[in-house]
Amino acid sequence: MKIAKNIKPSARGELEITTVNQEFLKEGQLKVQLFGRGFAWLDTGTFGSLSEASTFIEVLEKRQGLKISCLEEIAWRNKWIDDERLRKLAEPMRKNEYGQYLLKLIDYK
Repeated sequence: MKIAKNIKPSARGELEITTVNQEFLKEGQLKVQLFGRGFAWLDTGTFGSLSEASTFIEVLEKRQGLKISCLEEIAWRNKWIDDERLRKLAEPMRKNEYGQYLLKLIDYK
């Protein structure tokens, strides 16, 4: 947090994650994991790039029928929560698309 609190905006007027990474590298504290196939880094530093990222996620979710970074699903698939807990989390949202998605995970496992 110390590093992030002390960075200054770039020439684009944005706080850059690369600046944080460079500071960790200087301190010998940088840990890197390469993203494999299927991962994407989406820039959201401007209104335009945020809109592009949002559209990208929307298209992927619609075409694949899967949610991107659905925390409840991630916890359930990693067995950090069971069916009962997932159902309890989904229940208050059962009338919206997100809640229905969570409930379908249990029904179609």
